[in-house]
Amino acid sequence: MIPPSYTREIIVSCSPANVYQALTAGFSEWWTSGCESIAEVGDQITFRFGDAYWVMRANILNSDFIELECVEGHHLDVGQPEAILTEWEGTKLKWNIQAHAAGTKIEFTHEGLTITLHCYDACEEGWDHFFVGSLKKYLDNGVGTPFLHHG
Repeated sequence: MIPPSYTREIIVSCSPANVYQALTAGFSEWWTSGCESIAEVGDQITFRFGDAYWVMRANILNSDFIELECVEGHHLDVGQPEAILTEWEGTKLKWNIQAHAAGTKIEFTHEGLTITLHCYDACEEGWDHFFVGSLKKYLDNGVGTPFLHHG
């Protein structure tokens, strides 16, 4: 049996259109600074965290569903096995966007990020900060807490 992938859900006070914008063009406002935007299926975007980075390709860009797939990973984590470098490759970030009475519900799954990966604990903590915390703050209040990449 395959263990479940990381999944969380938040409800934000803005419109689905604002959520879509944050998940295609606003990454530097809530995830990591210096990001480009994605506009079309096939576009690639690089997310940097110091010397670590992940390159994602846009597979699906619908107003109610976004899917990015990791095509290159370079996850540095001191004390972890070398296999951690590329663990994200082939995993998929999936955001389901639904109108909700209070604004918009966002269901997020990092498909393939399971407890069997060396990076799971650090990545779970990271997603809890960036998705559950920073994205929600950005969409509710206009100011997120992204990683500030220098260089």
